[in-house]
Amino acid sequence: MPIEIDPGVMRRLLTHEAQIHAVPDRELRDLGDSILLHDIANPEPFWNRLAAIRWPDEPGAFDRRLTEMLVLFATLARQPHVWPAPAHDTPRDLVARLVANGFRDMGAGMVMALADPSLTSPREDDLPRGVTVERFAGLGEGAAVTAAGAIVEVLADAFDVDQGREAGIQGETVISLGHPWFTHYLVRDDGRPAAVARRATFDGLSYLSSIGTARWARGRGFGRIVTAAATRDARAAGSAWTYLGVFADNRIAIRLYEGLGFDRVGDAGPDLLLV
Repeated sequence: MPIEIDPGVMRRLLTHEAQIHAVPDRELRDLGDSILLHDIANPEPFWNRLAAIRWPDEPGAFDRRLTEMLVLFATLARQPHVWPAPAHDTPRDLVARLVANGFRDMGAGMVMALADPSLTSPREDDLPRGVTVERFAGLGEGAAVTAAGAIVEVLADAFDVDQGREAGIQGETVISLGHPWFTHYLVRDDGRPAAVARRATFDGLSYLSSIGTARWARGRGFGRIVTAAATRDARAAGSAWTYLGVFADNRIAIRLYEGLGFDRVGDAGPDLLLV
């Protein structure tokens, strides 16, 4: 059953996630009635988006605000991109209005939050022989480079990353390994990097991301092991909310997270680009 939260809590989660994605050097603007993430160097829409929308319902006022946002994106030389949260944004028919103005859904996603911590298993003293969980946080540059190599090896394989993008992911991973918000998790099977996750904890919230399993290691429970470790640590850190994002059509991942005690927050939301 979906978790019911009020719009204020949802805005807090969306702002928290945007703060995380702003690391290391992206810009995050609180516009009052929305939040804007902007990457001054990379035009990729994921890093340039508007969320937590609280726009006027009256059609004329809505159209004026939409026009102002389109001008802002044009000024930034970025494609207009909106992440709606249908149950929490205003107006309630925001998605329909944006679609009517030329936006198209590039693939729905959802937020899931921890609802039943009793399901978060296995514990690390119950792992199969040869399987270990390593944690990396607050590393100096040399140690971070070494750890990032193993982490990115898994990420690149799990998400079929183009070779040309690996250097950028490596650089951002090195930075987050030294940043106080982040802890990276690495599951090894007999020493071989098998699965990874990342936890960002601050301001009483924990966001889990970069959860992936190398192709050779799938079907052996390593994704569950690494996610459970990050989730337990988030609880131990006193997080009021532990949450993550997932594509709405990724049934394998959704079943995994549900089995660990997560449930969806509201309805899936589209990923809207002006095309």
